Amino acid sequence: MFSLPKIHLLATGGTIAGTASNATDTANYSAAALGADTLLAALPEAGAIARIASEQLFARDSKDLQPADWLQLAQRLRELIAQDDRPDGIVITHGTDTIEETAFFLSLTLPRTIPIVLTAAMRPATARSADGPMNLLQAIAAAAEPRFSAAGPLVATNDRLWRACDVTKRHTHAPDALGGFEAAPFATAVGTRWNAPHALSEPDAPLFCDALPAALPEVWILPGYAGAPAELVDGAVERGVRGLVLALAGHGSVPQAWEPAIGRALEAGVAIVRASRVAVGGVTPDANYGDTARGTIASAALSPVQARILLMLCLAFGDRPADIRARFARS
Repeated sequence: MFSLPKIHLLATGGTIAGTASNATDTANYSAAALGADTLLAALPEAGAIARIASEQLFARDSKDLQPADWLQLAQRLRELIAQDDRPDGIVITHGTDTIEETAFFLSLTLPRTIPIVLTAAMRPATARSADGPMNLLQAIAAAAEPRFSAAGPLVATNDRLWRACDVTKRHTHAPDALGGFEAAPFATAVGTRWNAPHALSEPDAPLFCDALPAALPEVWILPGYAGAPAELVDGAVERGVRGLVLALAGHGSVPQAWEPAIGRALEAGVAIVRASRVAVGGVTPDANYGDTARGTIASAALSPVQARILLMLCLAFGDRPADIRARFARS
């Protein structure tokens, strides 16, 4: 007898659970005001797609999430995946502001055994044209697709499904704020029917499959701009940070005024990744700076926020400098 797939909904808050004082206000609202059960109650159609269990893990605006929250979320997801009666897929509701960070962290730390789909909204649930209900319905439909397991965590919004490595927030308030730059969507939807994805290989193990650390080390992102003072680097070292990601101009161009401070930071044992504030292109190892000789690490294709997450995990798991460099080269 046919049985609907089992989906576990983990709610963390965000605008998708937000409420405003009237239906036309899409800018001033309380994020994370509604619980998981309330979100599901507004979607009777979801019952035709899956059997859904819900859990409220957090109730926060995603701008307030901390690295400790990533660890708690990842640990809960690992527990669900390891259950004998594990769900067939998992949906995570989240805020758009930092969804790309959470998705990327999960892509590095979770096994690819069942579909895991994050979703969000740009307009609160009370808006006349709220985007959250359809996004959530489509996320449930995606999580019910076994063929999406090998892709790792995905982000579903606006009829598009994005891989964690490709998605970013591209607009401050438009409903289609989340998307990619050069990358195409992993899949697209009409209603709740997802098209065939790109060809999938056998799922890879996550980069970090050991037990999760108790905490993540402090890693800062420092902005590069005309006239940026080298004291930014020295101040971070004085604070005791374990790593720095430099979000530099162009192809990771290091200001000459920063070079002595970077040298001092490296001598102090701080890991330094050279990234770019430019949205597309990444930073090629040794281009413009000579990373190998100087001791810095190029971010390759990773954005500054992605590079920070990878560096935090490398340091937390005790990677040596050569190992960190190799991980970034494969990114």
